[in-house]
Amino acid sequence: MVRCIPENDRLPHALYRAAQVRELDRITIEEFGISGRTLMERAGQAAFDLLRERWPDASDITLLCGIGNNGGDGYVLARLAMEQGYMVHLLQLGDPGRLKGDALACAEAYRDANGAVFPFTGLPAQTDVIVDGVFGTGLEREVAGRWRNALEAVNCHPAPVLALDVPSGLHSDTGAVLGVAVQADACITFIGLKQGMFTGQGPGHCGEIRFSALGVPAAIYARELPSARRLDWEQQSAQLAPRARTAHKGEFGHLLVIGGTPGYSGAARLAAEAAARTGAGLVSVATHPEHASLMNLNCPELMCHGVSTGRELAALLKKATVVAIGPGLGRGLWSRDLLGRALDSGLPMVVDADALNLLADDPLQREGWILTPHPGEAGRLLGKSAGEIQADRFAAAEQLQQRYGGVVVLKGAGSLITDARQLSPAVCSAGNPGMASGGMGDLLTGILGGLLAQGLAPADAACIGTCLHAAAADANACDGERGMLASDLLPGIRRLLNLPGNNRHQAR
Repeated sequence: MVRCIPENDRLPHALYRAAQVRELDRITIEEFGISGRTLMERAGQAAFDLLRERWPDASDITLLCGIGNNGGDGYVLARLAMEQGYMVHLLQLGDPGRLKGDALACAEAYRDANGAVFPFTGLPAQTDVIVDGVFGTGLEREVAGRWRNALEAVNCHPAPVLALDVPSGLHSDTGAVLGVAVQADACITFIGLKQGMFTGQGPGHCGEIRFSALGVPAAIYARELPSARRLDWEQQSAQLAPRARTAHKGEFGHLLVIGGTPGYSGAARLAAEAAARTGAGLVSVATHPEHASLMNLNCPELMCHGVSTGRELAALLKKATVVAIGPGLGRGLWSRDLLGRALDSGLPMVVDADALNLLADDPLQREGWILTPHPGEAGRLLGKSAGEIQADRFAAAEQLQQRYGGVVVLKGAGSLITDARQLSPAVCSAGNPGMASGGMGDLLTGILGGLLAQGLAPADAACIGTCLHAAAADANACDGERGMLASDLLPGIRRLLNLPGNNRHQAR
């Protein structure tokens, strides 16, 4: 008996490149005898089922179909909708004479059912749902001409959009927009999740992502190693072991946060409190003497020290087990002195913000650290623009890891985690636009430092901490995304870490 991948609302964790999904498709057809036409019929049915679920009151739908298999999926959906009494407007983009194979067969079946096909000249003023079946995963060049006009028309129309497989114009491997891309409200993707849907511009164009394996045999997935893996908090939180009832603070490390030049004390404070809320045993802060005495007024658990030179930092480094450096550090002589002394200590560390900018001026490769650049900092570390980083975040993260060593967390929508020991990069699929505010990166630095202090390996700390950070933001977004502050996440961090299952020996 052939076992198939079950259909449910939970997304798989394996991610693939487009070429890999095409190979999985080929294996299914050639080695397991499931025809391409059957897969196309299943794709159209799965998409139609989602359309009815998402928009149950819809009765009038408009489909844009291209000349490849993506268009064939659209023809199937159109036929099924017509059979159920929907008003269907099918607009063909490209020469219909170029349809071939299974896509042509599905187009003919639609016409045989008295379905009408019209060349695209514009969208109807009124329609309940637009279905994007223009391009599939094979798009490599920038969208131009009438194709671009069509995608722009979709984005300007008030009707919600359902994209088939990937939103047209989105590069399925990188998550970059090729000139213009459909901004879908929902996207149903088939056989394998495409890695570009979860990072870069992908999340902003896919909307709600659904998956259908189309009933392909589970055995085919052993033939292709995933190109990346999707992370979520539910999965990552299961790795947190409960604390022993006899535990004491010395077992959970001593983190030293270094940063906070005058005017930027809040960055170091946020990182330090996040580390404490994450469970570090002790948290000290080495900061500028100008404000050291004020930093722990509302969090007396932090041990704050004013340091004027790297030499004064040495005594604090001897007591620490882990360092987090960069939040509010600045780029002056004081900053360079402290960074140099911290690097000389050889302690495990998290490197962020201005510490990364200083590292870009004097590159160094080492293990035992976690680097957490945003695209601008990543660009400086690699001598590129932020735009070049965003054009292929997977490639940028790999280059950063190869040049600087350790573990790299490339922040942004769909944060990427790379580590030389891992066969594939990891993508955090949680988070929301409310995180686009000052201090969020400092919070992540503290979370990662706190997990390192508790003895987690850098790669594990990076994966767990990045997902915790994003999950706390998603939980906080119930009050709205606009106006979300980094400090708003602190109570949620502790709450998530102590949900049932993450702390099995809680007192009854």
